[in-house]
Amino acid sequence: MTVSSGKEVTIEYTLRLEDQSVVDTNVGGEPLTYTQGAQQIIAGLESEVEGMAAGESEAVTVPPERGYGVMEAAAFREVDNQHVPEVARVMGAKLQGRDASGQTVYARVAQVKADTVILDFNHPLAGKTLFFVVKVLDIKEAPAE
Repeated sequence: MTVSSGKEVTIEYTLRLEDQSVVDTNVGGEPLTYTQGAQQIIAGLESEVEGMAAGESEAVTVPPERGYGVMEAAAFREVDNQHVPEVARVMGAKLQGRDASGQTVYARVAQVKADTVILDFNHPLAGKTLFFVVKVLDIKEAPAE
């Protein structure tokens, strides 16, 4: 049996960036189980795992467009300092808040100016090429819903 749409797939993986820094891994921990084709993992990884067999490992490169997206200029917003806690007015600080509809949003301080702060609402991995080493541990028929 190989990975195909509708199958329940269990994988272990290590995700690195171009500088070889490890961003995430589940090796030695809890494996990830998802349904192939259900868009439960990033598109670039899902398409690369398609056709693999249980026990098979592969190095996979996922470009930004197939991962967490490209950096979107519209996701940068300049706000008055009053809207950012004083301790968070430093480059790289991470913030959490709510948008007008009550949804949780995350931002990173991209720049600090005299009276304003520029917040980046892009995903932290947006614009980055992702390097996975993925191993398919198990493939099963997905349970009936």
